[in-house]
Amino acid sequence: MSIQMRWFLSCAIIQIHLRVESRLLHIADNVVIFRIASMPLFSWIFLAALLATLGTKLWLARRQLASVGANRAHVPAEFAEKITLAAHQKAADYTVAKTRLGNLELLIDALFVLLLTLGGGLDLIDRAIQAYSAPGLAHDLLLIGAVTVLSGIVGLPFSIYRTFAVEARFGFNRVTVGLFIADLLKQLLLGAAIGIPLISAVLWMMSALGGWWWLYAWVFWMLVNVLMITVFPTWIAPLFNKFSPLANEELKTRIENLLTRCGFKSQGLFVMDGSKRSSHGNAYFTGFGKSKRIVFFDTLIERLQPTEIEAVLAHELGHFKRRHITKRIALSFLISFFLLALLGWLIGQPWFYSGLGVGNRGNGVALILFFAALPAFTFALQPLSSMLSRKHEFEADEYAAQQTHSGDLVTALVKLYQDNASTLTPDPLYSAIYDSHPPAAIRIAHLKSI
Repeated sequence: MSIQMRWFLSCAIIQIHLRVESRLLHIADNVVIFRIASMPLFSWIFLAALLATLGTKLWLARRQLASVGANRAHVPAEFAEKITLAAHQKAADYTVAKTRLGNLELLIDALFVLLLTLGGGLDLIDRAIQAYSAPGLAHDLLLIGAVTVLSGIVGLPFSIYRTFAVEARFGFNRVTVGLFIADLLKQLLLGAAIGIPLISAVLWMMSALGGWWWLYAWVFWMLVNVLMITVFPTWIAPLFNKFSPLANEELKTRIENLLTRCGFKSQGLFVMDGSKRSSHGNAYFTGFGKSKRIVFFDTLIERLQPTEIEAVLAHELGHFKRRHITKRIALSFLISFFLLALLGWLIGQPWFYSGLGVGNRGNGVALILFFAALPAFTFALQPLSSMLSRKHEFEADEYAAQQTHSGDLVTALVKLYQDNASTLTPDPLYSAIYDSHPPAAIRIAHLKSI
């Protein structure tokens, strides 16, 4: 029986209860109170963490909406000569639309996690699969697959609305229904082709390698990540976009001179057809070792001048020269080490399963519960991640100012803020917690001071 069916049946039962005598209602109420009061301690801890995280996110979103709305009528003074009021108001309205949709998505995600855990959804799915598969690798794969599909179904309406309503309303979306479906199918097939072998390997380690399985899984995870970074540019990215060699000779010469000054060797300069999905623009370098390549969105090349594109790329190269990518990968590996060690301990704790609404202990169940509950406890680390990212952005800007003219990067950023409808007036606390890049006013003021 699916989670949705269980929910509908519960609603039907409630309606039947509403028709019985008041004495039976009193008894039913006492039973519910008893069940809540008898919840394990970890259930209460998890519920408190989940609600606290949800409440904090909604409160921050409310601050963001208030800040953007209060400043909608006037362009900030430092941008008044470069950004029109119409563009500023479009950015405000776009931010409001995305934030409101995000709030609804937060509520639905929290409800889904509750239904999956304390609501008994995972336990229900697990028992249903037991009727068709004996405990073991196949059972765990089916369980993880079922929950993954359900999670995808819950998130799909938001993806559709975000693409064909929000992005389309503000003139950004260029995705057709056919392309959306094609992308979705590619993602499903790619996810299955990569995910099933990886999950199978981890599940095997959990069963065969004893109490230190998590350490082997961590080493395996590091190797897989390095492999994916290496093969992504040439094997995975082309499945979704077309990459053509940069044809603009003037720009190509300028970029090659910049690469020589920076001591950066790449496999080539490429233009990606980002315009077939969105009018947003960007530039980045990707890959690892000899597979590194520099990629420009075609929308970026159409919008910016050659000197501005050079400055934007110099910023991206700043991340490379300041070893930000290496540091982030190392930090990711360090965090994954502690998380897998934590999972290795939790998997043997009965209260971990019972506290999250599951009676059966198994490897597949443990993985699902761990990653379902983890965000409720790790949100407090979000400000630290954002702070580190903003520090790296300032350092990359400083490097770009050393290699190119800082004024070119300023004008490029202003154009990108306008073209991408990025708000110029975020709430300071919201920005500090969520934003990986410094607010526009602070970032540009920093560039002008260099």
